Amino acid sequence: MKKIFNFTVTLAFMAAILAGTSCTDVLDQQSVDSFNEEVVFSDINLVKAYLGACYSMMGSKNTLQQANDGVLGLHRDMLTSGTDQTLGSFRPANYVHLKGTMSPDQLGYFANDAHGGWLRWLNLYNNIQNVNTILARIDDVPVSNSSEESLRTQIKGEAFFIRALMYTHLLLIHGGVVLSDHPWQLDDDFLSVKRSSIAETKDFILADVAHAIEFLPETMEQGRATRGAAAAVKSRMLLFCASKLTNGGYEPDNELVSFPAGSRQALLEAARDAAKDIIDGKYGAYALVGNTAEPSLPLSEARIQEYTETFFNIFNQKGAWNSETIWGIQYPLKDGRTNQVNLWNGPNGYHNFGNNAPVEPAVRAFEMADGTPFVWDADDPANDTLRKATVAELAANPLLSPYNGREARFYATILYHGAPWQERPNDAKVYDQYNRIQSGHFYNMDGSIARMGVDTRQGPIDNWNGTKTGYYLKKYLDPETEGQYYNNTNAWIEYRYAEVLLNYAEACIELGGDNFQPGLDALNLVRRRAGLPGRVTTDQETARTWLRHEREIEFFGEGIRFWDLRRWMIFDQVVENVYGMRIKEYLNGDMEWKLDYNDNEDSRTWGGDKFYWLPIPRDEVNKAPQLQQNPGYN
Repeated sequence: MKKIFNFTVTLAFMAAILAGTSCTDVLDQQSVDSFNEEVVFSDINLVKAYLGACYSMMGSKNTLQQANDGVLGLHRDMLTSGTDQTLGSFRPANYVHLKGTMSPDQLGYFANDAHGGWLRWLNLYNNIQNVNTILARIDDVPVSNSSEESLRTQIKGEAFFIRALMYTHLLLIHGGVVLSDHPWQLDDDFLSVKRSSIAETKDFILADVAHAIEFLPETMEQGRATRGAAAAVKSRMLLFCASKLTNGGYEPDNELVSFPAGSRQALLEAARDAAKDIIDGKYGAYALVGNTAEPSLPLSEARIQEYTETFFNIFNQKGAWNSETIWGIQYPLKDGRTNQVNLWNGPNGYHNFGNNAPVEPAVRAFEMADGTPFVWDADDPANDTLRKATVAELAANPLLSPYNGREARFYATILYHGAPWQERPNDAKVYDQYNRIQSGHFYNMDGSIARMGVDTRQGPIDNWNGTKTGYYLKKYLDPETEGQYYNNTNAWIEYRYAEVLLNYAEACIELGGDNFQPGLDALNLVRRRAGLPGRVTTDQETARTWLRHEREIEFFGEGIRFWDLRRWMIFDQVVENVYGMRIKEYLNGDMEWKLDYNDNEDSRTWGGDKFYWLPIPRDEVNKAPQLQQNPGYN
């Protein structure tokens, strides 16, 4: 008999659960080396600790003790570097879908526990097994008072939430998958297990979300599931299901990856309604942070800074979450979850690593502060390479710098040459007295180099690290944390209200008719919060383009673009080689910015439509040959 899943709960995992509970009477009764499932389900507080470990395992690893390299999307190598937005400097070859090398035997990032393991088939099913065990036994756990009874109900709701989230990840990357609402046993007939259709998988998730909403409260301890969190899972999943990819875009007759013909209208309506329920406050009170009134243009530098700080601080929350956060992961210093995003992504001139660096085309996608598109060279549209400006020209027209006059989200998301940042560590202060990013080099007036920028890969500090693109990802960095020495404590926001608004906007725009204007209104709320003017159109294709642009900018670096590029089926339109932006700052203040097409930092290739779906890993198919592989893979 063969096994599909490795669902063994290790001794280390059990020990971690025990270490996190205060039930000393239970611990006195049984030693760790004889710990077993019966002990867990004899005490409601032990079950809660077991559930807490299931939250931590969403980071990817199979034990709580190993889940210390980020949870969900906040890892050293982020999902955003599997898109056209950033470059994973250390392991670019791991993003196999951008290399044309993805196969059932080579899943790269998606099989690496330390980085993309939160999307790995094996790890997702390990956690499904754990929550299935909870759901199978929770009603029999003894309780002695109404408080414990409420806790038991809450745990049940959280388990349904986690299972819905795990299956949502499986659907988003594989389509229809193996469904199970009970814990697998070693004597089960695994050779009879088959993948369900994508439609059946969607319905299974919706049922779990409904149960989670039934059993969960609107508010909880931060980091634990709520009714709103479950509804947000539903919103993201349904919008994916309503996409081109799953409705005839690829293998339309394959029920594992496509819905039956004629399904899209109903799916779009379901996606619209799921988002609208959250907007209407059905599951709790959520709202965008900041001013959503139409901005009075032109914005002053002070007003742009206000909008910038509002947006940046959404991702730098450490205490009570703001009104926009629906659900995320807490990173207090006292527990096993570790967030070192300052170290991973911060500039190397601060002894950080400079990973997940924004690439030039993505940086250019940010608008100007007045809402007009950024243009590299209006006088020479064919030039996408070189900009120059003397110090006198910059004084007369600051917009000659590509980094001046941009929208607030640009300044909240990107660290560029000249951007203000933290106070330098002592050994770097001699190279930078003004605490401004140096991702370019400094030159004498005769063209000879005066010194290397401290945040470049040729600089005097940690020159084996640092950006390869000329930029650093500012979003999720904490100005108060020295990444060289300390972990971050700001939260990872997995679901926020802005996504719900843009989910609603997209579904409405795609539906058209009477839905069109409400969708555009929702899009404009997100734009105006960023200090940008609202959009006006009656043309669906124009609105679709605007909507996709808004999602690209609003969610930059958060990983959502990976799902968007796949469901829109436009990866082939955006995958291109990554080249370095090379900057010269002359000692008199003259500037030169050059996208160097001789400096190929990462060669990328889109391997065709089959890459829109990840294959089932080879070792899983070997264990269960009856599992049908995704189309295009052998």
